[in-house]
Amino acid sequence: MSVNELYTKLTRVWIPDPDEVWRAAEITQDYKEGEPLMHLKLEDETPLEYAVDGERRPLPFLRNPDILVGENDLTALSYLHEPAVLHNLRVRFLESNHIYTYCGIVLVAINPYEQLQIYGEEVINAYSGQNMGDMDPHIFAVAEEAFKQMARDEKNQSIIVSGESGAGKTVSAKYAMRFFATVGGSANDTNVEEKVLASSPIMEAIGNAKTTRNDNSSRFGKYIQIGFSRHFHIIGANMRTYLLEKSRVVFQAEDERNYHIFYQLCASSSLPEFSDLALGSAEDFVYTSMGENIFIDGVSDAEDLAKTRHAFTLLGIKESSQINIFKILASILHLGNVEVVAERDGESCHVSRDDVHLQHFCRLLGVELPQMEHWLCHRKLMTASETYVKTMTSRQAATARDALAKHIYAHLFDWIVEQINLSLKTSSKQNSFIGVLDIYGFETFEVNSFEQFCINYANEKLQQQFNSHVFKLEQDEYMKEQIPWTLIDFYDNQPCIDLIEARLGILDLLDEECKVPKGTDQNWAQKLYQKHSGSAHFQKPRMSNTSFIIAHFADKVEYQCEGFLEKNRDTVYDEQVNILKASQFKLVADLFLDKDDVVSSKSSRVNVRAAKSAPKAPNKEHRKSVGLQFRSSLHLLMETLNATTPHYVRCIKPNDLKEPFSFDSGRAVQQLRACGVLETIRISAAGYPSRWTYPDFFSRYRVLMRKSDVASSDKKLVCRNLLEKLIQDPDMFQFGRTKIFFRAGQVAYLEKLRADKFRSACILIQKMVRGWLQRLRYLKIRQCAVLLQRYGRGYLARRYADYLRLTRAALVCQKRFRMVRDRRAFLRVRRAAVTIQAYTRGMYTRRIYQEFRLHHRALVLQRNVRGWLQRRRFLRARAAAVVIQCAFRRLQARRQLKTLKIEARSAQHLKKLNTGMENKIVQLQRKMDDQSKELRSQNEQLQQANVTLGSEVQSLQKKLQEAQSRPSGGDQLGALQANLDKLHEEMEEAQNQKNVMKDQHNIEKMDLLQRVEELEAENALLKSEKEELNRRIANQSQSSSSSDSGATLQLQLDEERKLYQNLLKEFSRLEQRYDNLKEEVSLSKFQPGHRRTLSNLSSPESDSNYPSVSTSEVGDTEDSLQQVQDMGVEAAALDISVFMKLQKRVRELEQERRRLQTNLDQKEALTRRNSEIKHSEHEAADQAYNALKTQELESENSKLKSELNELRRSVADQAEQAAQSGAAPQQQESYSVLLSQLKSSNEELDARKEEVLMLKTQIVAATQRLDNHAEKLPEDKDEAIESLTEAKRLLESQLQSQSRFHADELEALQSQIECLRDDVEKKQQLLSFTASLSPQAQVEFGVTQEISRLTNDNLDLKEQLEKLDKNERKLKKQLRIYMKRVQELEVSGSRPPAGCHDGAGPMKVCPVSHSSRTKPELGRQVTVQRKEKDFEGMLEFSREDEAQLVKMLVTDMKPEGVAATVPCLPAYILFMCIRHADHINDDQKVESLLTTTINAIKKVLKKNNEDFEMTSFWLANTSRVLHCLKQYSGEEAYMTQNTAKQNEHCLKNFDLAEYRQVLSDLSIQIYQQLVRVAEAAIQPMIVSAMLESESIPSLAGVKPMGYRNRSSSMDLDAGGPTSYTLRELIRQLAHFHGLMRDHGLDPEIVEQVVRQLFHCINAVTLNNLLLRKDVCSWSTGMQLRYNTSQLEEWLRGNNLYRDRTAAVLDPVIQAAQLLQVKKKSGEDAEAICSLCSALTTQQIVKILNLYTPLNEFEERVTVSFIRNIQNRLQDRNDPPQLLLDTKQTFPVVFPYTPSNLSLETLHIPASLNLHFLFRV
Repeated sequence: MSVNELYTKLTRVWIPDPDEVWRAAEITQDYKEGEPLMHLKLEDETPLEYAVDGERRPLPFLRNPDILVGENDLTALSYLHEPAVLHNLRVRFLESNHIYTYCGIVLVAINPYEQLQIYGEEVINAYSGQNMGDMDPHIFAVAEEAFKQMARDEKNQSIIVSGESGAGKTVSAKYAMRFFATVGGSANDTNVEEKVLASSPIMEAIGNAKTTRNDNSSRFGKYIQIGFSRHFHIIGANMRTYLLEKSRVVFQAEDERNYHIFYQLCASSSLPEFSDLALGSAEDFVYTSMGENIFIDGVSDAEDLAKTRHAFTLLGIKESSQINIFKILASILHLGNVEVVAERDGESCHVSRDDVHLQHFCRLLGVELPQMEHWLCHRKLMTASETYVKTMTSRQAATARDALAKHIYAHLFDWIVEQINLSLKTSSKQNSFIGVLDIYGFETFEVNSFEQFCINYANEKLQQQFNSHVFKLEQDEYMKEQIPWTLIDFYDNQPCIDLIEARLGILDLLDEECKVPKGTDQNWAQKLYQKHSGSAHFQKPRMSNTSFIIAHFADKVEYQCEGFLEKNRDTVYDEQVNILKASQFKLVADLFLDKDDVVSSKSSRVNVRAAKSAPKAPNKEHRKSVGLQFRSSLHLLMETLNATTPHYVRCIKPNDLKEPFSFDSGRAVQQLRACGVLETIRISAAGYPSRWTYPDFFSRYRVLMRKSDVASSDKKLVCRNLLEKLIQDPDMFQFGRTKIFFRAGQVAYLEKLRADKFRSACILIQKMVRGWLQRLRYLKIRQCAVLLQRYGRGYLARRYADYLRLTRAALVCQKRFRMVRDRRAFLRVRRAAVTIQAYTRGMYTRRIYQEFRLHHRALVLQRNVRGWLQRRRFLRARAAAVVIQCAFRRLQARRQLKTLKIEARSAQHLKKLNTGMENKIVQLQRKMDDQSKELRSQNEQLQQANVTLGSEVQSLQKKLQEAQSRPSGGDQLGALQANLDKLHEEMEEAQNQKNVMKDQHNIEKMDLLQRVEELEAENALLKSEKEELNRRIANQSQSSSSSDSGATLQLQLDEERKLYQNLLKEFSRLEQRYDNLKEEVSLSKFQPGHRRTLSNLSSPESDSNYPSVSTSEVGDTEDSLQQVQDMGVEAAALDISVFMKLQKRVRELEQERRRLQTNLDQKEALTRRNSEIKHSEHEAADQAYNALKTQELESENSKLKSELNELRRSVADQAEQAAQSGAAPQQQESYSVLLSQLKSSNEELDARKEEVLMLKTQIVAATQRLDNHAEKLPEDKDEAIESLTEAKRLLESQLQSQSRFHADELEALQSQIECLRDDVEKKQQLLSFTASLSPQAQVEFGVTQEISRLTNDNLDLKEQLEKLDKNERKLKKQLRIYMKRVQELEVSGSRPPAGCHDGAGPMKVCPVSHSSRTKPELGRQVTVQRKEKDFEGMLEFSREDEAQLVKMLVTDMKPEGVAATVPCLPAYILFMCIRHADHINDDQKVESLLTTTINAIKKVLKKNNEDFEMTSFWLANTSRVLHCLKQYSGEEAYMTQNTAKQNEHCLKNFDLAEYRQVLSDLSIQIYQQLVRVAEAAIQPMIVSAMLESESIPSLAGVKPMGYRNRSSSMDLDAGGPTSYTLRELIRQLAHFHGLMRDHGLDPEIVEQVVRQLFHCINAVTLNNLLLRKDVCSWSTGMQLRYNTSQLEEWLRGNNLYRDRTAAVLDPVIQAAQLLQVKKKSGEDAEAICSLCSALTTQQIVKILNLYTPLNEFEERVTVSFIRNIQNRLQDRNDPPQLLLDTKQTFPVVFPYTPSNLSLETLHIPASLNLHFLFRV
C-alpha cells in the first residue's frame, strides 16, 4: 500500500514526545507523499503540524486498530514498533492490571509492587496441561511449556529470568520452581520439592539485600537445575552461583543495606541460643549501619530468621551447624568494629588487645587473639632467599581487614551453597532437568565499577544466545510451514563480546596489569586507550583519563577504572587465612582448607622436616583473578544453556518509586531496549509477524467473500483467492501449510476493509429498517381508518337490530297473554269436575270398607275359639303320655342301675372299660396272690412269735412283780420317768425353737419384701423425676432451638463430614503410596545394586486395614448422623459431650451384666435342686400317670390320624365338587360346617381321654391301697412305734431340706439387699454430687445418667429379646414340622379312597362319585411351591469355598456378567452368606468373609483405578451391602419400612455395627475414586465444549492470536489439540449416568456425583474464562449461556434437577450474563452488582478487565465503570482467591435406602458358577 492510502484523514499515528516518549495523534488532512508538513490533532484536541524530513524525521508510526489494543501477545499486533509495544503494555498494566504479556517466545513481566492473588495452587492446576497461548500470559504458562517440552521431546530445558534490580526476577524464579514442585512432586516421601523451595529463603537471606531500586535485590546470579526422573518426578536439584557482590559486606551506599542475614541476627539477638554471639542492634555495627536505614517497611527480620532456620532444618543442616554459621556471621560484624589505631609515624598501626570486638571475633572463630592482633597490622613479604615482616599503615590494615571479612563471607556463602546441593543431591539416575537462571539484568548507574562490567558482560553473552535462538525459531517456523525463507538481518553483538573476552581484550589486559608488581588502574586505562581506541564499541570520555565507555547492545555505559585491579585480584593475606585454618572449630578450618592440603593430610604418613624452610608457593585460587573465574563460569553456563531449550522471562520495573501499578514510560522503554524485547519485535517485523490459521482467517474475513466462496468446502483455496484479490503485492503475504503469514500492517488493512464492509452493511440495514418503519406507520394509519369504519357500521346495525327485537317482543307478549287467559279458564272448569268425582268415589269406598270390617271381625272370633279348644285337648293328651313315659323310664333305669352295680363290683367291668389294662390287672392279681401267700406265711410266723412273746411277757411280769416288791424299785422307775419327761421337754423346746425360727424367718422375709417395695417405690419416684427433668430439657431445647442454630449445626456437620472424608481420602492416598512403595521394593529385587531386606524394611502390614474393633468404641457415621437429627440440636450436642463417658459406662454395665448373670445362674441351680427334691416326691405317682398317658395317647393318635385322613379326603372331595359345579359359597359353608364338627369331636375326644386317665389312676391307687392294707393287717405296738419313728425321721429330713431352702433364699435376699443398698448409696452420692453442680452441669450430668440408665435398660431388653427370639425360632421350627406333617396328610388325603366309609362316629364322610378324577400333577405342583416357601434367604458355604466365593463374586466379577439380573446381585449374595454364618453363630466365618471381601474389593478397585464402570459397579454393591447390614440389623430405626418377612430375616447373633463403619469408609473412598475418574474423563472436554465449540453457528468472532497454538506448544505427532463439542460432553455425562443407574446406585448418590461433575465443569469453565482474554466477549457469553441451558435441560430430562445441583452452575451462568449485559451507566453497575451474587468482586472485576470487543461496533469497558463496580462491592466479604478450586470435593452423605426385594425370591444365575452354595 502506498503512503497516500495509509496516511489519510482520521488515521491515528504515534509521534515522539520528550516526556511520555510517544504520544498519540490523529491526522486531520490527507497527507501526500513528499509534503514537508503533516497536520495532526492531539488527544486533547490541540492542533499540531508535524515536520517530515526524510531519514532524519521519518513519517510517524501508525497506530493499531482498537480491536488489537490490549492483546496478550505483542506479535499479534498488526503494526510492530516501539510505540505500539509500549502502549499495549501500558494499557494491559494500568487498565486491566495484567502484569504478564507475551512477546513471541518471551514473557514480559512487569513488577506490580503489590501482592496479587494469581499464584495459588488452583492457578497452577488451571495452567497445568495447557498449551502456551491457550491461557492468559503467566509465569506458570512458561513453566508448563518447559515441563511439557521436557516430557515430550526428552530434552533439557532452561528458563532464563533476567531484568534489572527491582524488576521481580527472584520472585518470578521462585514461582517457576513452585510450579515444578507442585506439578512434578516427588514420587516418594523424600519431599525433594519442599527442599528445593526451602533453598529460596536461605539464598535470599545470604545473597539478597536492600538497594535503592529494590528491597530484596539479588546480589548474585544463580542457576538451579531441577532434576527429574523418567516418570518426570523431582528427584533432586543442583545450584550454581555467579559473581557474589562481596563488596556489599563491607560497604553500602546511602539508603541501602547489607545482606539480610546480618539484620536478621541482630533482630533476634535476644534469643537465649544467641547470647554467645554478643550481638545487639544493627546500628551498633559498622558493616550494617553505613546505609543509615536498617529497616524495611513491612518486613520483620526476626520472623525471616525463623523462616531461614526452618529452611536450614528442612534441608538437613543440624542445629549445631546452624549455630556455627551464625557465629561466623557474627564474627564478621565484630571484625568490622575492630578499630585500627595509626602510629605517630604514619607507617604503622596497631589494634588494642583490649578491643572487645576483636576478642569476640577470635572467640567466635576459635583463633588465637595475639596472632590475629599481630597479623591484622603486619604482612609478610617473601623472596627467594628471605622472608620479611612489614608493618602496614592504618589504611592498608583497614583494607586488609575488609578483605578478610569479604573472604570469610564468600567462603561461607560457597559452603552453604555446597551444603544445599548435598541436601538436594540424589542417588537416582537423572533423566532430564529444567534449569532456572536468575541472573542480573543490564545495569547502568552514575558510577559503574567492576561489578557492573561483569554483569553487562554476562548480559552481552545472554543476548547473543537469545538473538540466535529467536532467529532459529523464526527459521524453524518458516521451514515447518514450507514457505520461502529469506535471510533476516539482526543485531549481532559478537564484536562487543570480542572486545571484552578476546585475546588482548579488556579482561586480558586487566589480568596482565594485575600481575605487574606495581600495576595501577591508571596504567591499565592507558593500555585500553592504546589498544582499543579504533574499536567501534570502545570510546574514551572527553573529560576523563580514568574511565572508558563500551557501546553495549542496550546502551552506552561509562565505567570508572578505580578499584578494578583490587576487585579483580581479590587480595587477602595468607597469614590471616592461615590463622583461620588453625581454628579450633572444624567448620571454620574446613572453610579455608585447600584441596591440596586435604589430599596431603590424608596420604602423608611420615613428616620430614627440611633443614631450611622453602618459600611457599602462592595458592592457585589466589593467583586466578576474579575476571578469569567469572569468564570460565560464564562459558560453562553458556554451554549448559546452548545444550537446552531456553525459555525467556524479561522482568520490567515500571517505576523507580516502587509505587503499585504506576507506569513510567521512559524507564519501561529503556528496559525494553536493554532486555531484547524490541529486538524480538524487530526480527518478527522483518519477516511475517502476523499469522492466521486458515479456519480462523476464513471465519474472520468471510464477510469479504462472495456467497459462493463461503459455501465452498476448500477453505484454503477460498482464502488464497480472496487475498490475491484484496492485496495486489504478493510479497505482503505467504501461504503456509497450516497458516497464512502477513507482513506488518496487512492485518490492519484487512481490518479496515472489513470495517468498511460492515459500515456499508450497516447503512443498508439502516435503510431497510427506516423503510420498514415507514411502512409500519402507513399500515397503522390504514388499520385505524378501517377500525373506525367498522365501529360506525356496527353502530347502525346494532340500532336496526334493536328495532327488530322490540317488534318481535311485542308479538311474543300478545301471544303469551292470550295463551295464559285461555289456559286459566280451562283449568278452572277442570278443577271443578275433578272435585265432584273425588267426593263421589270417596263415599262409595267408605261404604265398602265398613262392610269388609264386619266380616273380618267375625272370622277372628271363630279362629280364636277353635284354637283354644284344640290346645286344651292336646295338653291333656300330652300330660297323660308324659306320666306313662316317666313310669316306664323309671322302671328301665332301676333295672339298668341294678345291672351297673353288679358289673361295678366285678373285675370284668374294668376290663371292658379299658382293654389296654387287662394285662396289667392280671399282673396285679398275680402279685396280690403272691402277697397273700406271703401274708399267710408271715401270719404264721407272727403267731409263733406271739406265742414266744407271750411266754416272755409272762416271765417279764413275774420279774416286774419281784422288782416292785423291792423297796428301791420306785426310785429307779421315777428316775426313768424323769428322764422320759426331760426328753419330752427337750423335744417340746426344740419344737418351740423351730417355730420361733420360722416366725423370725417369716418376719425378716416380710421386712425384706417391704424394704424392696419401698426401694422400688423410691426408684419409681426417681425415674419420674428424671423423666420430668428430661421433659424439661427437651422443652428447653425445643424452645431455644431456631432455624439459624439448625443451619449452623448442619454446616458444622457438613464440615465434620468433609474433614472426615478428606481424612479418608488422605488415608487412601497414603495406602496407595504404601502399595507403590511395596511394589518398588519388590521391583528392586530384580535390579542391580543395593537390595533392602526385611531388616531395613518397615514391618509389613496385613491386607486388612480394619481389625476387630469394640462396638462401644466405633459407631456408624450415618447412624450417628441419623441419631443427631432425631434427637435434636441441643440433645445432640449434649450427647456428643458425654460420648466418652458413655463408652466407659457401657463397659462397666457389661461387667455388671456378667456378674448378675452368674448370680442368676446360681439361683437357677438352687431352684433346680429344690425342684428336684420336690420332684422326687411326686416322681412315683407321675411315672404311673405318664405311662398310662403315653399308652392312651398312642392309641388315640392312631384313631385321630385315621379320622383326620377321612375328614381331609371328604373335605377335598367336597371342595373339588364345588369347584366343578361353581358353587363357591356353598362349598365354603360346607367346609366351615365340617371344621366345626371336627372341632367338637376333638373336644369330646379330649374329655374322654381325661376320663380314661382318671379311671386308670384310680385303679392304680386302689391297687396300692390293697397292697398297703395287706401289709398292715398284722400290727402291734412295736410296729406302731417304728412307723412313728420313721415318720419322725421323714419330717426331720423335710424340715432340714426346707431349712436349707430357706437359708439359700435368705442368702439370695441378703445379696439382693446388699445390691440395693449399694444402688441406694450410689444414688445418694449422685444426688449430692448433682446438688453441688451448676444448673447447666446438672442438666448435662442428668442426661449422662439417663443415657446410662437407658443403656442398662437397652441391655436388659436385648437379653429378653434374645430369649424371645430363641423361643420364637423354636416355635417356628415346630410350626414348620407341623406344616410339613399337614402337607403330608394333605398329599396322602388327596388320594381317592377305596370305598365309602360309613362310620358311627361324630361325623359321617362319604366322597362324591367323581372324586377319583383328581389330578396328581396338581398335588405335586402345590407341594413344590410350598417347599419353595421354606427358603429363608440364606446361602450356605463351607470354609474351604470362601476364597472361591470371593474370587467369583469380587475378583473375577464383570459388570456385564450380571447386567441382565437384579442390580447389586453380588451384594445380595454376600449378605445371604453372612446371614447363614450368623444363623449358625459362627463369628469367625462372618469376620473372615467380610474382611476378605473388603480386601478383594480394594484390590479390584486398585487394579481398575481408571475404569468408571467398574468403580460405579462396586460403589453400588458396597453401598448395598451397607444398607443390607442396616436393614437386617434388627434395630428399630432401620426396620420401619421392612415387610414382616424381611423382619424375620434380621440377624440374630451378631452386631455388625463396626463393619458398617468399615463399609461406610470404603464407600466414601470408592465414591472419591469414582468422582476422580469421571472428572479426569470430562476435564479435557470442558474448555473445548463450553467455550470454544460453536453451539450456535456463525456467532463467534475470531481475533488474531499471535503465537497462540504455535507448533512448539503442541504435540504435532499426536495430531494437535482435540476439540470436543457440547453434545459429546453431554453424551459422556449421559453415559456416566446410565452406568450408575444400571448398576443400581442410590439416586441420592447419583445426584451427588452429578453435582460434583457439574462443579468441575463450572470451576474449569470459569477458571479458563478468567484466564483467557480471547473468550471474554459478548458472543462467548451467548454461547456459554446456551451451553449451560443445555446442561440444565439435561438435568431436567434425567430427573436430576435439584436446587443444590443447579446452584453449582450459578457462577458460570452469571459470568455469561455479565458478558452480555450493558456496561455503561450507573444503573448498569447496580444491575451487575445484584445479578452477580455468586461471583466474587475480584472475579467480576477480572471479567470486566478481560472483556474484549470483537469488532469496532462494540465498546470497551471503561476504567471508571470498573472503579464504580469496585466501590459498590467493597462491603462484600469475599474469599481472596481469584479462581475456583477444581479439586474441591463436596462431603458425601450415604442416606439409608432399604431394599424392597425379598431375599427368598432371589435367583442366582448359573453363569456365576456358584454351585458350591446351598439354599437354606
